[in-house]
Amino acid sequence: MTFPELLDRLRSPGGVKLFRYSMASAVAVVVSLIFLVFFNGVLGWSAWVSSTLATAIATVPNYVMNRRWAWGKTGRSHIMKEVVPFWALAFLGWMLSTISVHAMEGYAKHHDFSHALSTFSVAFVYVAAFGVLWIGKFIIFNKVLFAHHIEDLPPELDGRTGVRF
Repeated sequence: MTFPELLDRLRSPGGVKLFRYSMASAVAVVVSLIFLVFFNGVLGWSAWVSSTLATAIATVPNYVMNRRWAWGKTGRSHIMKEVVPFWALAFLGWMLSTISVHAMEGYAKHHDFSHALSTFSVAFVYVAAFGVLWIGKFIIFNKVLFAHHIEDLPPELDGRTGVRF
């Protein structure tokens, strides 16, 4: 694929949506990492507690950015069709990341990692665990959770893509 072809794909409605989803994910990663490192590295809380709080805090801006910015949904959120499934996916990510960071924390203690190396290792494993779910979540968000139905769209939205033009 040539560079101009790649740019054309990125400019397409699907490319724009993927880019925005990626940026919302990047914001969530930064927010969660800041809190994870603060709770675990600065306050010395366990990786389990730190991961739980960091995930819960980062899920809020991630939901808002994905729903409004990436998928262009406006109005009130539907609790059972959007909020509960989004939080269920966040909970799945939390479970995977928490199991991973707990295992990493145990490994780091068993192998006498320095505090800095232990914190870095826990943060790295935390991001890697969420990275595993990233593609699957995009598909679920795009095809199920934030899918637009033509009858629900205001006129300024393109009914085929749900992306504002």
